[in-house]
Formats: sequence, C-alpha cells, structure tokens
Amino acid sequence: MDNVNRILAVDKPVGWTSHDVVSKIRGELGRKTKVGHGGTLDPFATGLLLILIGKAVKRFDEIRTWEKEYMMTVKLGEATDTGDPTGKIVTTSSSEPEVSQNEVERVLASFVPGYEQTVPIYSAVKIGGRRAYKLARAGKEFIQPKRFVKIKEIELINLQGPTLQVKVVCGSGTYMRQLAVDIGEKLGWPAHCAALRRTRLGTYKVKPCRSSLRLGLMEEQIKAAEIFFGWTLLMAAVKLSTSCSSLNESFPIIRCIRGALGSDL
Repeated sequence: MDNVNRILAVDKPVGWTSHDVVSKIRGELGRKTKVGHGGTLDPFATGLLLILIGKAVKRFDEIRTWEKEYMMTVKLGEATDTGDPTGKIVTTSSSEPEVSQNEVERVLASFVPGYEQTVPIYSAVKIGGRRAYKLARAGKEFIQPKRFVKIKEIELINLQGPTLQVKVVCGSGTYMRQLAVDIGEKLGWPAHCAALRRTRLGTYKVKPCRSSLRLGLMEEQIKAAEIFFGWTLLMAAVKLSTSCSSLNESFPIIRCIRGALGSDL
C-alpha cells in the first residue's frame, strides 16, 4: 500500500502515545508509507487525533493551527510535577478546597481571550537545543519560556467539591496541563489536570464508536460520508489490535477512499 494518501481520525484511548498510534498504522500499511499526526495528545489524554498518511503528511503545518476543543477535569488540592495524573504529587493542600461557582466562573473568564502561559517543564519545547522534558528528567534547572496562547472560550460544565469539569476552546500551542495549574493558582489552590479529552479539531468532532473489527483498512463497515481536503471520507469503527495488554479499545476512524473525487492531496 505504497500509494495510500489518507487522513484518519482516531479516538485515542488513555495510555497510548500519539506515536504509538502512528506506529500501529504504519505497521499495518507498510514501513515505506509516510505516517504522521496532526497534533500530539499526551498519553493520559483521550480524543481526536488526526493521522496523516502519505501526501497528507504535508498538511501538518496547516492542521496544527486549527482551533481545538477540549473537555478538561481540574482537580484542586493536589499539584503534580507534570501537571497531570501521571506525575508525582509535589503539593497537597492542608484542607479540602472550597470554591463557589461564581468564583470559578470569574476566574475562568479572566483567561479569555488569552494569556501569557508558562511552558511546562515536561514539554517538547527546545531549551538550548535540548527538549525541556529531557533536561527536567536529568535534573537540570532552566528558565521556562512564556508565550501568549489564545483562549476563545472557557466554560464551567460541572463543579463537584474540589473537581471542576471545564470546556475549553483554544488556539494552537496551548498546554492544557498548564492551564489547569494556572486555574488552580488563580483560585488559590494547588491543582493539576486530572483528565483530558480532545473533542474537536477544526470542524471535526469525535464521534461515537458503533462497532469494531480488526484493522484491515480495506474491510471497514461504512457509517457515514463527509468531505475533507477534496476527498470523500467514510466513517468506520475499526479495532486497533495492540501489544499493550491493558489497551483493547475500539476507535472511530474517518477513512478516505483514494481517488474518489479524481484528485490527489
């Protein structure tokens, strides 16, 4: 399948890295096929991950700038060294966090239309030619850069004790882990991002999986048709088998029928 040119939309489960998904699909298509993704999701996060195949890889710079939508769970009272649930707890509040709905909504509104965000220590940003996360793991100290990130919308969906569920619509380059930490700081509590799901990228949304079968890219059950980059896309639910014993999920995949509109990417 050397001439496959497609964009797949995968609902990534917890535990997979974006590279894991890329490697899995590359393995199915053949090692000579170019495969990439349209924007990293951390292993603890779930949701929409666009997989770029063949000439579609050239669309990366365009796709990465698209607006993104997330559902994020912020846990007050505990801070971790990574800003997410995979890290070590470094700070715990001495009392149970108490915040009101009005207080939370006021703080959330302060992030719109954007703010200067500190890049997390555990990130892929390069510091002096080295990745920040590699420096952090090596115990090296460095100044974390700051950059302006766009927050178009941020809405409190649910408040239950020390846990906030927040919907965020943002621009590219926004670290949701750091946003959770910053929300906690403005509320006066240590915090971290306890869960994260990307629900939209550009105009494309995560869609529920309706069935499953083993990954054979020519054997999907067709669920719906859409138009994307001049291609006809077919929604299918595909089973991605994996060597990760704890992961056995069904993924919704948008699949393009090559040459359906008589054009190439």
